[in-house]
Amino acid sequence: MDKAVCVVMAAPVREVAEEQAEMVTQILYGESMDVLESGKYWSKIKMHFDGYEGWVDSRQIRPVSEQDLATRKVSTITENFQTVIMKQGRTLLSMGSEVEFPTVVSRRSHDLRESIVLTAQELLNIPYLWGGRSFFGVDCSGFVHLVYKINGIKMPRDSYQQAEIGTPLTFLEESQPGDLAFFENKDGRIIHVGIMMENQKIIHASGKVRIDTLDSQGIFNKEINEHSHKLRFVRDVIGS
Repeated sequence: MDKAVCVVMAAPVREVAEEQAEMVTQILYGESMDVLESGKYWSKIKMHFDGYEGWVDSRQIRPVSEQDLATRKVSTITENFQTVIMKQGRTLLSMGSEVEFPTVVSRRSHDLRESIVLTAQELLNIPYLWGGRSFFGVDCSGFVHLVYKINGIKMPRDSYQQAEIGTPLTFLEESQPGDLAFFENKDGRIIHVGIMMENQKIIHASGKVRIDTLDSQGIFNKEINEHSHKLRFVRDVIGS
């Protein structure tokens, strides 16, 4: 099967091979993929990091041999964004991008849970973007996906998939920073996710990356003075 890597800052991955189609996720610079179908303008790909499939502009990826992919050594950018010099010139890359040269690994804390929360806080006020998973815009599960990647943890892409990993907690009061809280719609379908902080605070992407209070009913938004999301459960995805 053909392989490729992304050669732009953040390539939109679309549901179907059309410019106007829904962006279901993004693939960041340097991330690798299988090429399931290849065409002049569109390629169907499967991302190696999380197995997500979709269509990308063929001009935004570069073919690589299986041998080169197996032997290449990459570093993940952990700063919010970083300017790097490429053959094509100066390029601005988002955190989460993968580069084939050493970069500063900025682990926020020796404690993994604390590091996850500190990473999440660096994205405060980043705008909500459906399908986004970069410093320039995220959706709720893309936010979680990116924060955990920066901290060395592979996470499924969508919230309903993320809700299947880890251990469910019996009581909200058992939650620790770095746990994930999931929220449902009136039909019981998982539609939202956020990262737990201390004192039952939650950081999540809704309109923008923001911090709100969580109680047994769900997320309480002080700006509108009501609960914005109905709590389904909290899961420990890290372990002790």
